[in-house]
Amino acid sequence: MKQNRRAVLKAGGAVATLVSLGLITAEQALALPREAFASKSLAEALKAIGGEPATNDQVQIISPDIAENGAVVPVGAASKLPNTTEIYLLVEKNPTPLAAVFMIPAGTEPEVQTRLKMGQSTNVLAVVKADGKLYSAVKETKVTLGGCGG
Repeated sequence: MKQNRRAVLKAGGAVATLVSLGLITAEQALALPREAFASKSLAEALKAIGGEPATNDQVQIISPDIAENGAVVPVGAASKLPNTTEIYLLVEKNPTPLAAVFMIPAGTEPEVQTRLKMGQSTNVLAVVKADGKLYSAVKETKVTLGGCGG
């Protein structure tokens, strides 16, 4: 019971800090796609974030062709679309495909970088929300386990 209380306090404190620093608005904090993170398939995750995105060459995914360690794969995304408000990173074959959500405040460069865990070689998707519509880019990343292939 103490662990649940502690987790709620940590999460609440983190969200309150982001809101107080102006990095996200209160509306964005309340609208985080919790059901999307619980999705067990790529189709469910895409449905939870707003539907099937259209492929667009203005969305770029930054991911290695071959990742030696699936525990820390550097992945990023950039958008050249005007009015980009959100960037989602999804890993197709992970047990929960939605890996990260980034809210992009107005006036900032729509480019993000993070490290994701990937259990196997799979497609990585970057989904961008711009002007209320979803656009995407896909890139396959091969994961080698201990240099033996994957």
